[in-house]
Amino acid sequence: MDAEGDARPAAPPTTPRYEGSDRLDPAARTAAVARLRGTSVQEPLDVLVIGGGVVGAGAALDAAARGLTVGLVEMHDLAAGTSSRSSRLAHGGLRYLEQREFALVHEALTERGLLLDRIAPHLAKPVPLLFPVTRRGWERPYVGAGIHFYDMLSRIGAYGGAMPRPKTLSKVQALGLAPDLREDALVGAVRFYDAQIDDARHTVAVARSAAARGAAVVTRTKVVGLLREGERVVGALLHDHETGETYEVHARAFVGAAGVWTDAVRSLLGDQGTAEVRQSKGVHLVVPRQAFRSTTALMTRTPTSVLFVLPWGRHWLIGTTDTDWDGDLAEPSVDVDDVEYLLDQANRWMARPLTHADVMGVYAGLRPLLNLGPADGGTATLSREHGIVRPAPGIVLIAGGKYTTYRVMAADVVDAAVKELAELGMHGIPESSTADIPLVGAEGYAEMWTGRAAIADESGVDVASVEHLLRRHGDRTPDVLDLIADDPSLGLPLHPDEAYLRAEVVVAATHEGARGLSDVLVRRLRVALETRDSAVTVARDAAELMAPVLGWDHDRVMTEIEAFAAGRPLLPAARDLDEV
Repeated sequence: MDAEGDARPAAPPTTPRYEGSDRLDPAARTAAVARLRGTSVQEPLDVLVIGGGVVGAGAALDAAARGLTVGLVEMHDLAAGTSSRSSRLAHGGLRYLEQREFALVHEALTERGLLLDRIAPHLAKPVPLLFPVTRRGWERPYVGAGIHFYDMLSRIGAYGGAMPRPKTLSKVQALGLAPDLREDALVGAVRFYDAQIDDARHTVAVARSAAARGAAVVTRTKVVGLLREGERVVGALLHDHETGETYEVHARAFVGAAGVWTDAVRSLLGDQGTAEVRQSKGVHLVVPRQAFRSTTALMTRTPTSVLFVLPWGRHWLIGTTDTDWDGDLAEPSVDVDDVEYLLDQANRWMARPLTHADVMGVYAGLRPLLNLGPADGGTATLSREHGIVRPAPGIVLIAGGKYTTYRVMAADVVDAAVKELAELGMHGIPESSTADIPLVGAEGYAEMWTGRAAIADESGVDVASVEHLLRRHGDRTPDVLDLIADDPSLGLPLHPDEAYLRAEVVVAATHEGARGLSDVLVRRLRVALETRDSAVTVARDAAELMAPVLGWDHDRVMTEIEAFAAGRPLLPAARDLDEV
């Protein structure tokens, strides 16, 4: 520090002091760890972000784009928690209109438009939804008016992402779109559009974009202590799960974006006060597309929340629950009551009822909701607004919010961190610019999509596979195709029942920060959730594809396979559900 105690001269940053690469490979991790270990009280980072979910990754990108030096640490994998276990919707939250949260809905719809048109067009796409009407008379105009207002909010003062206008449908028209709806369950419907997003891949793209602007991104590293000078937080004690080492990192400001672990971060300060976050469990079922004939998604009310039946590749996602959870934060369990509830709610609308045999997989995530409601109240009524707290000088924590508004949340918490930097004499730091930053994979996507047939001809890969790659990798698709050109066997599907290619396993390790088998099979490729064998039959193939990149020997390969298989109760196949 200088003689007056400032961390550095009071001048705004102009350009990142580290030029990064968007590759999150083993060498990048080694370099990022070295940067964190090389910090000191005299030469700290500007900002250290705790948490590698979408908000943490978004905060790292936001801060790095302002020209700040940034580190991000995540104790598991990128998007390992809530950010890979959502309904995979980028939406405004239609049901929040009834709670009169108009500003929240408008904000989310604006972010939806940015994701569709600018930030992540390769990962977000429009999806039609059918909202059934069950009573004649007032209900159809009431529902129609609400959905038209929702559509209007997406067009007034919002950015892009224009969708087809909502349309009120007769019963015959609705059944024409969804032949497997029960005829006696509805008198009509309203069709409208929202957007889907691949949440886990999107979070990884945000983290890669942060790394490209110089952020040091390190996973498998847990914050186990916070260091202070007086009252101010000036450092953190990190434990590297891969090496077993513990070391210090110093920063001028700390951002806690730990989601459901927010209170655990706060407890490192010795603060055992009232919990800031209340966990709400959301469960989804995965069933095959042929189980329900429909050309559109379904959204309808349940006694406590809403039900979604959403198309996802060769499957439907059916969700979700909204119940309090006070168990294991890392792996919320799914019990038979959760499955029965979702099947019962879905079967209110199904001409051919779903059974346990239709369920190919399940997943559960926790929503980190602000604890603003009564202790005995349900989580479904808690606000999805976010909030920022400053438990001590030098550190700010963010919680609440919705996946769709991650970018706004990230900008807000970095603004709070900038105030911490101002106390140290750093002024003139630019405002957030992430609304104008396409994520990794986005910039050349539209052009490549237009030329996908030519890409298929040139690469020798069929058009359907090229389309699959473009929707997942965007303009980074050549990273996959180059591997296939060198080794055609990598162009084969990893699993016979899914379209994921063997080359995508390699790219997950060379570019996307995957460090373990579950990182690939659960989050980068999703094959564990979408196959009846939970990907166990391809675990060895995947591990052996990753091994040369990550330096695994035979023993490590076997350890990864065993660890992955041990995690299968979190992703039960249909036969397991009957045994619950």
